[in-house]
Order: sequence, then structure tokens, then C-alpha cells
Amino acid sequence: MSIPAALQTVVDRFGRAPRDLRVQALLQYARKVPPLPEEFVEDRSRLEQVHECQTPFFLAVRVDQDDAVHLFFDAPEEAPTVRGFAGILREGLEGASAAEVLGVPRDFYATMGLGEVVSPLRLRGMGAILERLQRQVREQVEG
Repeated sequence: MSIPAALQTVVDRFGRAPRDLRVQALLQYARKVPPLPEEFVEDRSRLEQVHECQTPFFLAVRVDQDDAVHLFFDAPEEAPTVRGFAGILREGLEGASAAEVLGVPRDFYATMGLGEVVSPLRLRGMGAILERLQRQVREQVEG
């Protein structure tokens, strides 16, 4: 298992940052989550809810014909930690190959020091987001 270079860059930045800067960085990544494309706004049944998250969190994944993974997230603005994690995933995995996404360890964020700035319950939700994302990729590649 390995982490794609773009995601590793984010992990390394967080790991080196002091605790208070990690919180600020998480909030910055929350602002980087783009709005859902119209196709998902019009048909929300195409999104999967991650029930382990404390706040309503939905995602969809698309693997295109070139094997590039595209990520779509929907989380309330009032949930900056989970939106921040979505922003980190988007920054690090958008456009990566299916194999790269599937190779990301479920607990990759442990070395980022997020356990010092978010609750264990939120960390569990973050792991569930990655797990669902990888399952959707796997289903599209295999199916």
C-alpha cells in the first residue's frame, strides 16, 4: 500500500505543522471542496451517504475511460472538519488512477496529527469516507 504523491505532499505538510496550524489548514481545505455538479444536485440518489459521519456527508466517485478517478462530495458548510477531510482527499486523489486510490491505507491520516485536533468519532467517519470511496472505485473497475 502506498500514497499517491499529491496526497503524500498534503500528509507531510500536516505532519510537520504545529497543532494550531493543522486546525487552520483543515479549515482551508474545507473551503476547497467545490460545489456538486448539476447532475448530482438534480439526482441526489447518485450520491452515497456515509452514515458513520456525525454530519450528513455524501459522496460519489467516477472512474473515467482513462482510469482517472474523480471525486464528488457534499457536506454542510457548518461541518468544517469533515469538509476539510473531503478537501484533503480531493486535493490528493482527484485524477489519480484507480490503482493509486485503492492502494491508499485506510488510516493514512494517522501521521497527519489529525488525532490531536479532531475527535475519535470524527476520525472514524474519515476512515469510513475513504472506505466508501475505495469501494465505489473497486466496483467501477471490476464491474
